[in-house]
Amino acid sequence: MSSSPSSPDTIAAIATAPGTGGIGIVRLSGADALNIAERLSHSNLQSGLIQFRQFLDTDAQAIDHGLCLYFQAPHSFTGEDCVELQAHGGAIVLDMLLERVCALGARLARAGEFSERAFLNGKVDLAQAEAIADLIESGSRAATRAAMRSLEGRFSAQVNGLVDALVELRAYIEAALDFAEEEIDFLDSGDIGERLNDSLQRLQDLLQQADQGRTLQEGLGVALAGLPNAGKSSLLNYLAGYEAAIVTEIEGTTRDVLREHISLRGIPIKINDTAGLREAQNPVEREGVRRAWESIGQADVVIYLVDAAKGLTDADQRILDELARIRAESGANPRLLLVYSKSDLLDPAKPCEQEHLYVSTHTGSGMDALIDGITGQVADYNQDNHSFMARRRHVDALQRALEFLHQAVNSFEHSRSGELMAEDLRQAQHCLNEITGEFTSDDLLGKIFSSFCIGK
Repeated sequence: MSSSPSSPDTIAAIATAPGTGGIGIVRLSGADALNIAERLSHSNLQSGLIQFRQFLDTDAQAIDHGLCLYFQAPHSFTGEDCVELQAHGGAIVLDMLLERVCALGARLARAGEFSERAFLNGKVDLAQAEAIADLIESGSRAATRAAMRSLEGRFSAQVNGLVDALVELRAYIEAALDFAEEEIDFLDSGDIGERLNDSLQRLQDLLQQADQGRTLQEGLGVALAGLPNAGKSSLLNYLAGYEAAIVTEIEGTTRDVLREHISLRGIPIKINDTAGLREAQNPVEREGVRRAWESIGQADVVIYLVDAAKGLTDADQRILDELARIRAESGANPRLLLVYSKSDLLDPAKPCEQEHLYVSTHTGSGMDALIDGITGQVADYNQDNHSFMARRRHVDALQRALEFLHQAVNSFEHSRSGELMAEDLRQAQHCLNEITGEFTSDDLLGKIFSSFCIGK
């Protein structure tokens, strides 16, 4: 038997979801897991066998009858001795069973502690461990498939391949520094430039894939914006499939940001209906407008609605100019969709301008094209069998690695400074290793695994 030297305790938790079900599972992991399970069942257990046993309390009275599965270290999810107790799925039964195994020497597991031990014992890397939680919480089939690919190590394999390439480059450059007094300048080799640019391209491609994977994990953020009564709440209701927002002829009905979680083309969408953008006198409406701009600044896609009957007004143009300015200053690049609403109220004899998207929530006209515009490349990405799940911290680490790699390329092309190149490559490697957990602070590990569910 073996257990992680940093985690000597045997931990226990209910591994099935709260509520009543046909089966409930209590999971044990640690050096004393087998001993506790054998004392609980008053019997011997063998690894790799499913064995029917009684689960007995301190007075040898049966708590329940069920199945015991013993996984001997290191052949288990955590890499430690593990036992799963399958009982009937009543909440009281499982609570009594958990209380009994704790009385026999286990302690309650923290959120994510089983996955954390799997990571610490080298059964999965950090990206794979996070994919476990993403798989459980996935909100669409596309997200489920992507999370499974990450769990299988496809994301990690690409990261590790880049790390290997950077390590080889570092080794070559540092060797060149050791022979700096030789007449041959190893850094003049065209191979160095090619390898740097190849790594740069691979990293840029991986960053794009990871950002798409982040969208699957977090959901695509969509903000509905426009002047009061532009049709934002009607569009929210249409996409949500029910009356989520109040719709009236009175301007300024929406005072706060209304949030809905929906799915379009298999993509999880976080859609925000915002207050009408105008100079408001009422302090409540002013706060609503402030929150509207905040929501717009955080969105992946901004749908700006214009009342088709009124056309693009000067007020609309001022808001669009402000949107462009904010995007330029912040460096953010949300996609902006300019949409003309209430197209059913237009004179059918007057042709619509072909370059604009016209929609009607009353007739459904133009909605398929709008949904295509919202999901965009993300929907195409979902059809890719190589797509994987990623998180915001992964994207951040890749962006920092990309900055260091750009600096290394710049040093090679302009200064030929081997010292600077080697340091930039080391920093880029460090950023990439954060993703898989090769270099990760204890604080970050605690934050990551605390977000997992109990029993996983």
